[in-house]
Amino acid sequence: MQKQDFIVRFAGEGGQGVVTASEALAQAAAQVGYHVMTFATFPSQISGGPTWTQSRIRTTPVLSSGDELDVLVAFNEDAYESHQPDLRKGGIVLYDSAEFEVDEDGTNVIGIPFEELGKSTGNPRAGNMVVLGALANLVSWPEEYLSEFVKKRFSRGRAADEEIIRSNIEALGLGRQEMSKREFSLGELAAPIPPGGEQVLLKGNDALSIGALVGGLETFVGYPISPATTILVFMERYLVGPGKFVYQGSSELESINAVFGAGYAGKKAMTSTAGPGLSLMSEAIGMAWMSEIPGVIVNVQRGGPATGLPTKTEQSDLLSSLNPAHGDSRIPVIAPGTLEECFYAAIHAFNWAERYQGPVIILSEMMLSERTQNIPKPDLAKIVVESRNVFRGDNGYQRYESSEVSPMPIPGGPGAYVANASEHDGTGDTTHLPSRHVHMTERRFGKLKLLEDGTYEAEHVGESVALMPWGGSKGPAREAYEELIASGLNVGWYYTMYLNPLPPKLLEELRQKELVIIPELNYQGQFSSVLRSLGVKAESITQYTGLPFKVSHLIEKIGEKVRASAPEKVTV
Repeated sequence: MQKQDFIVRFAGEGGQGVVTASEALAQAAAQVGYHVMTFATFPSQISGGPTWTQSRIRTTPVLSSGDELDVLVAFNEDAYESHQPDLRKGGIVLYDSAEFEVDEDGTNVIGIPFEELGKSTGNPRAGNMVVLGALANLVSWPEEYLSEFVKKRFSRGRAADEEIIRSNIEALGLGRQEMSKREFSLGELAAPIPPGGEQVLLKGNDALSIGALVGGLETFVGYPISPATTILVFMERYLVGPGKFVYQGSSELESINAVFGAGYAGKKAMTSTAGPGLSLMSEAIGMAWMSEIPGVIVNVQRGGPATGLPTKTEQSDLLSSLNPAHGDSRIPVIAPGTLEECFYAAIHAFNWAERYQGPVIILSEMMLSERTQNIPKPDLAKIVVESRNVFRGDNGYQRYESSEVSPMPIPGGPGAYVANASEHDGTGDTTHLPSRHVHMTERRFGKLKLLEDGTYEAEHVGESVALMPWGGSKGPAREAYEELIASGLNVGWYYTMYLNPLPPKLLEELRQKELVIIPELNYQGQFSSVLRSLGVKAESITQYTGLPFKVSHLIEKIGEKVRASAPEKVTV
């Protein structure tokens, strides 16, 4: 029987080409029509340190990066010792035999001198192609899959391209030859079933950045911080042209104030950060909520608190994103759960910011930001982009007088007002009258009703117990859910990326459940605590390892909770 799924982990030291090899395998597979997903984790130091990247290749859509490995590619002895336990039964280890020695007799361990063979082609950087050639042999991939990938990747219109292509294709052949000397095979990987329609291969931060451009982004100011830095780098390269402005601020404080200054001036503006940076932005976010100035903040979550785990993944910033400012405030939050949703989340965030005139937080996470995946190419003709509701009347405008959102004046135009961080009257002038504070507080919270258009997923809605992941835990939870349903477990499915405000109909349905199970990567069970405050009987499955959920772990824990809650409805 042909294989439908192939999972490879590349592990070694930073600088050994671990990430490059994984990305190349995924790109080659996507190019011929497979569904692919990568997941990378690396140390926080500038260079070196243990690094690993996982590539999953399937004939059907990929929901998670996978649990057990078909192949471990170990670039050093530490990687071999650390990652071998994650191999499935019958899995294979490829290791660089020039770096260390392993007793291969009667085992599933194969030594190949990757780097030495790569250098023998005349290309000192061809070692990764030796690895890819060996992997292709293990799953009976046609030679042209990788050779065509090499030709496409290195054809850049330069005189040296032919030599680079020749040496890399030679390295692929050397890898195949080495593997053909051994009696190892994983079975033939089934031919790809190309997805319908055009696909694009992206990283999560890039998908989010492209969505921001489509949503009308005009000004971006940011400060480098893992794992959000690549958004700043993307904008420096692509947010160009008349009326566009990109700047690397000297701190998170400068960045967030510049963003809301641009919002006040009529521009669609955004910054990106991680948990520590969001903390520094707190007062400015409160000012934007108070003065009703649009702006988008991307918070790419990492392990915390403090410096914590700056290059690992976690979902522990939900409570601080909902309430980043002191006093009575509740910031709108959109938390994408897939790479495709990263694109649409950015567009919706700008629409929301303009519609209700205030800050919106996109709550991403490291596992999404560094993931590479092929997704359907968005149809831009179907995307709705909302623009600023600009005041065009006369001076003497009372922008804050109404109980409802009102058009925004643009500095230099009619309707001058004060964007005041203090409590204020209709024109923005400071006042401490109790009646004004009551009026303005109710106005600010009342505007959130304008954002109740979020969509959600729902399946098996008649079940008394439901599974509802959020953010990047959606993929592993969905894969677990599909296996549980196939096994006969009775459980419903709900999901939305619109965490505040939640779609009202979704909240109404959740309140009817006997139990809502929330898989989330934090210690406190943050989303389930939010849902309980809204009248939902919610319990979390928590994990705080710095790594995504394993599907097998979720299958076990979800099954336990469903059986404990409604044993009479369990048919397995």
